Amino acid sequence: MTAYAELRAQLATLTTEAFRPELAEIDQLPTLEIARLMNAEDATVPAAVAGELETIAAAIDGIAERMARGGRLIYAGAGTAGRMGVLDASECPPTFNTDPSEVVGLIAGGPSAMVKAVEGAEDSKELAAGDLAALALTAEDTVIGISASGRTPYAIGAVEFARDRGALTVGLSCNAGSALAAAADHGIEVVVGPELLTGSTRLKAGTAQKLVLNLISTLTMIRLGKTYGNLMVDMRSSNEKLRARARRIVSLATGAPDAEIEAALTASGGEVKQAILVILGAVDGPTAGELLTASKGHLRAALARTPR
Repeated sequence: MTAYAELRAQLATLTTEAFRPELAEIDQLPTLEIARLMNAEDATVPAAVAGELETIAAAIDGIAERMARGGRLIYAGAGTAGRMGVLDASECPPTFNTDPSEVVGLIAGGPSAMVKAVEGAEDSKELAAGDLAALALTAEDTVIGISASGRTPYAIGAVEFARDRGALTVGLSCNAGSALAAAADHGIEVVVGPELLTGSTRLKAGTAQKLVLNLISTLTMIRLGKTYGNLMVDMRSSNEKLRARARRIVSLATGAPDAEIEAALTASGGEVKQAILVILGAVDGPTAGELLTASKGHLRAALARTPR
């Protein structure tokens, strides 16, 4: 059997590649009817994610434990899956004030593959190993391989390389019994079923990946003390809208009047978490900073150390 025939046979076994004969005339339907069909398909994705929550939560606890010791979270994927990882990683610095080196997205073929397909890049395990080696991977890091099919060599290669070096590994796919899940410490398989357009895994599979990565990064940051309740107290105020949001967060957390909020933000160099501690803990800016450092950034723990 030729390599092409073997690959074609593999694809024929994947749920994400299955053909749906009942949709063979979909292009003949009115636009509104197609929209309803697609919307109904999308509505099934959260339920598929819900079936994997125990595995996802276990992975998050492992990731948070390592990141608390200085480890990094690294996503690795090709095509849509890789773009989802890069997107999630890029949103962590403004949302949680992480350093760009703490949550990293790798896409097969490099940054240019975000906007243009790099042919053949997804087929190389060696490329993934090289990308991770360039990051000086350590056992404190976590690598999440992302692949809708669960067979993409780049994603599998990333997980295999990471596991060999003692890092925590997660495999996120949308097919049951995938090679990617088998290669990882935590195998997350969100089986969303065949796509509306045969094999177009940017649809339900891509949505599932987005939901799972949202869970992983958000809950990891909650475990690391990046939030106070459901408030983003570590957000970065890099524009006027975010500066206004920062003041609103301090207000919601403290109930303080505007003048006190402005004074607290000035005393804390604009740091939201520190300003909240200044107000609720009745301490000055430098003391608030020292308490947060001693509490490893956890605001509730820092508040417990204040005289109030």
